[in-house]
Amino acid sequence: MDRAPGLSIRLKLTLSYAGFLMLAGALLLAAVWLFLLRYVPNRALLTDPTTDLHGVFPIRSSLLHVFAPRAAAVMAFLLVFGLLGGWLLAGRMLAPLTRITDATRMAANGSLSHRIRLPGHRDEFRELADAFDMMLARLEAHVAEQQRFAANASHELRTPLAIMQTLLDVARNDLSRDNGELVDRLHVVNTRAIDLTEALLLLSRANQRSFAREHVDLSLVAEEATETLVPFAEKHGVTIETSGDITPTSGSHALLLQMTTNLVHNAIVHNLPEHGTVCVTTSVHTKSVVLTVENTGEKLTPQVVATLVEPFRRGTERIRSDHAGVGLGLAIVKSITQAHDGTLTLTPRAAGGLRVTVRLPVAPSHTGR
Repeated sequence: MDRAPGLSIRLKLTLSYAGFLMLAGALLLAAVWLFLLRYVPNRALLTDPTTDLHGVFPIRSSLLHVFAPRAAAVMAFLLVFGLLGGWLLAGRMLAPLTRITDATRMAANGSLSHRIRLPGHRDEFRELADAFDMMLARLEAHVAEQQRFAANASHELRTPLAIMQTLLDVARNDLSRDNGELVDRLHVVNTRAIDLTEALLLLSRANQRSFAREHVDLSLVAEEATETLVPFAEKHGVTIETSGDITPTSGSHALLLQMTTNLVHNAIVHNLPEHGTVCVTTSVHTKSVVLTVENTGEKLTPQVVATLVEPFRRGTERIRSDHAGVGLGLAIVKSITQAHDGTLTLTPRAAGGLRVTVRLPVAPSHTGR
């Protein structure tokens, strides 16, 4: 934003220091003058014994002639001293602010790796510099994550588009070929591209927190998600078990349902080949409600589990099947959880499989229970 030029903060502080010093000096000289007037008479009778001359002489007027020039000299000294001292003092006091301003300009030009690291004891400027450094660190991490996400999304979208382009080229070059199989393959690839696009839009919506909050019972959301996926679980030979308490929270019913559906779907897909189990439980605590989804399956290392919430990461030990999704299931769960001011915890089970815990704030009307 363009602004009209004005006085610098350093000059304003300098003038303020000098003005305050001048005012203090003027008050002090006024106090001295009043003190002198109190004890000095207006006129005095003086007699010279050598000449027998006597008369009345004005004492106060003589004192004023002596006091006024010296007072003016003191005020002039205070003015010069206030301007010079105020300029130096203001420069010293504003030096940390200059460093913060320089760091802000560097960040505006794209250099997010720069840090102020203001030395010295904790004061207002130090707290401001530390808060700015923390903001830069979070912004740098966010930008890096967005760049990595954009690169991964481009890669994932490019794959189905390249497959469709190849299939179309084959159909154009071989006109005698039956197009029935080609259409089916194009339909599968196109469906996957649509699913990926919808997942990206859902992830963007969760990150922006562009939703209205309403009262939601997380236990009912869990029941709705599991009932929807029961046929899918039976097809994969997985049994779903649900239990828990009424878990009142606030947020978007649609997003929380998507979050729970993703967790249950993920637990079904990445399970044992036969006789697998998925346990969905809900519980309520003093300040939070908890949704836990556990599934049997292969043993996972903590290193693999730590990467599962990253976009387009499916884990090196997991087998990608036709139902493995687009690699955004747990990333969407994480974004929805954070958008609802909650926490997501992934823990490998000792017997194999994964335990996912979502902890959300309890509804305000139930905090005192």
